[in-house]
Amino acid sequence: MTAPAGPGRHRRRALAALAACLCVLAALASCTGDGEEPVTLRVLASSELADMQPLLDDLRRDTGITLTMEYQGTVEATASLAAGRYRHDLAWLSSSRPLQLLLKQGGRQTDGPLSTSTMRSPVVVGLKPAVAERLRRAAPDGQLSWADLADAAAAGTLRYAMADPRSSHSGLAALVGVATAAAGTGGALRPEDVSCDRLRGFFTGHAVSEDSSGRLTDAYARGEEGLDALITYESELLALNRAGTLRVPLEVVYPKDGIVLSDYPLMLLDPAKRAAYDRLAAWLRSEPVQRKIMERTLRRPVDPGLTRVPGLRAPLGNALYFPDSQAVVDRLLADYAEARGGRPVRVIFLLDFSRSMRGERIESLRATIAGLSGADGSSSGKFTRFHQGETLSVVRFGGRVLDERSVTYTGAPDLERLRAMVADDGFDTSTAVWSALDHGYRTAADALAKDAGQRVSIVLMTDGENNAGISLDAFLARYAALPPAARAVRTYTVRYGEADPRELDRAARATGGHMADATGQSLSSAFKEIRGCHE
Repeated sequence: MTAPAGPGRHRRRALAALAACLCVLAALASCTGDGEEPVTLRVLASSELADMQPLLDDLRRDTGITLTMEYQGTVEATASLAAGRYRHDLAWLSSSRPLQLLLKQGGRQTDGPLSTSTMRSPVVVGLKPAVAERLRRAAPDGQLSWADLADAAAAGTLRYAMADPRSSHSGLAALVGVATAAAGTGGALRPEDVSCDRLRGFFTGHAVSEDSSGRLTDAYARGEEGLDALITYESELLALNRAGTLRVPLEVVYPKDGIVLSDYPLMLLDPAKRAAYDRLAAWLRSEPVQRKIMERTLRRPVDPGLTRVPGLRAPLGNALYFPDSQAVVDRLLADYAEARGGRPVRVIFLLDFSRSMRGERIESLRATIAGLSGADGSSSGKFTRFHQGETLSVVRFGGRVLDERSVTYTGAPDLERLRAMVADDGFDTSTAVWSALDHGYRTAADALAKDAGQRVSIVLMTDGENNAGISLDAFLARYAALPPAARAVRTYTVRYGEADPRELDRAARATGGHMADATGQSLSSAFKEIRGCHE
């Protein structure tokens, strides 16, 4: 016969039951985030965030939140958000700055939806080590810049892959970075900073383009043999090297003149989902998850104090501002589209070789042409130098046209020929400024008749007043009678010495150009001011 249970036995059973209940509760809490209800959120995400998928199972287990991801290119997704064409609870893009610009352009003075940065990755440059070493040897301090890359691209010694900035944020960030470096102001780009195309030389090296960063890395791997560099997110470069698919791993270079950083903001689109959004944001920014993100995707954690994995220990250097005007972005994209369209560029230089130009003045002009031919090692010189494929026509004039020659830049010998054009010591006794400009427009009209797709501009430099040939009024009358294509050619005048600023400004404005004054700055600076101005 079994003895009746005593008090100790009842107590042990009760404790066992309680322990079982606690285990069940603990399991439920681990699935639903301390008792929070499970929830599913629809997310519009940048396509490169597909590499976060392995972490989403951890998210569901830890918080009870399930993310239904719809991937799009960042530019396409941004346009959908700005137009209100979405059905999502959240957006998770590489950057919110393009969205802020579109909202501002549309008259909505708002910073956009609630946003939380989740990780970071700069757009940088992957160079083949031999190419990096070659470029570094030419840099005075051994540190590479966007200007160095632009210089090499213009000279035809750097071919790179970069995503199309019209569809990919990595391409747009690279474009903003290099344009900001070209402006040299240290601040966000303004409309006046992009009024002339300073990136044409840089664009000549753009050999491979894709509409997303993921497809770009694949394209680089396929065409590795004929390329020198890959411009994309730091994380993409590190992942490509880690995968071991390249014959020559890339050296990651952080241009010293600055980079644009993507911070992958999580944005709340449906305010009714605020509680779940807060749980998700807190989970993503927690130390264990930030460490997993870093290790799996090679993006940088938002906490600067978190110990980096080896590939992410390099300092980022100077972070550049994103433009605060959509007009600036539109202009950059238009210049890019123009360059990718393959339209040839021709510049007609009308250079005053009257006797007043002898001595120091002609030496200054020759030094300026040499600088534009690649001898100017300054950052501005590297962005404004002559570039591959550009046709340069030089007309030396006095009281008449003294000489006229053209060269299309395909290699160093062409630049030697160009410098030889201004090395001639033949000068004239008078100055027919407006007859020379009339000749320049007839040259432009002939060129356009042969190839209407060209972009043609005229640069007129003189150090004296017109004392021969036709008057400015006579020139303007002839200009008005030109065919429309020739009238679309703009003149950029350079005032030097005793030249009449009012007449030079009037002529430039009448043709849609403007005057650069070399009396208050160097002749080289005046030429750089109008370099790349076509329309």
